[in-house]
Amino acid sequence: MSVLDELKQHLEPGQVYRRGDLAQWSNAVDRHLKLLVKDGTLHKVSQGVYACPKKTSFGNAAPEDYKLVEAFLKTDDFLLFSSNTYNALGVGTTQLYNEQVVYNRKRHGKFKLGNRTFSFQMKPYFPKEASKEFLLVDLVNNVNKLAEEQDAVLERITHVVASMNFSSLKKSAQLYGGVRAKKFFASIDSKAVIHAA
Repeated sequence: MSVLDELKQHLEPGQVYRRGDLAQWSNAVDRHLKLLVKDGTLHKVSQGVYACPKKTSFGNAAPEDYKLVEAFLKTDDFLLFSSNTYNALGVGTTQLYNEQVVYNRKRHGKFKLGNRTFSFQMKPYFPKEASKEFLLVDLVNNVNKLAEEQDAVLERITHVVASMNFSSLKKSAQLYGGVRAKKFFASIDSKAVIHAA
């Protein structure tokens, strides 16, 4: 069996690899990568990042976004979500976005991985998963970037917050909120205290 055939045996459909991952099974990794891309075994998705396509009855399926980002960043320390998730919060946002947001500690900027664009944003703190509380805080952080009218969105957030556990929301605002979000949720908190009194 040739070294190239042996390398192919290590490849799993649907997985994403860095050049360094494949070097352990090859004595000429760059030459072998060129051959594997040429014959369609691998697709180059970014500098030094390759995907092994999963064949389906509809053709090759793209690898999961999470796997692409994990290989690109060389870590699983990131939060991946779509700004479209804001639309499920019930605060009047309806704009559709065609890029995924990646909060991480290593890269900043827009990068194309395969045929998809990811907006990498460096943040000191972010959760492992995007909870409703986190998304509301993040929405307030980014309200000036939305296509919708800011005041109307913020007004609707105050109504949504009324039906939520405010202590966990306040905790999210402290951990992940910028100056605007911290002030906004603190003002809702003080209004609630005055109302309760």
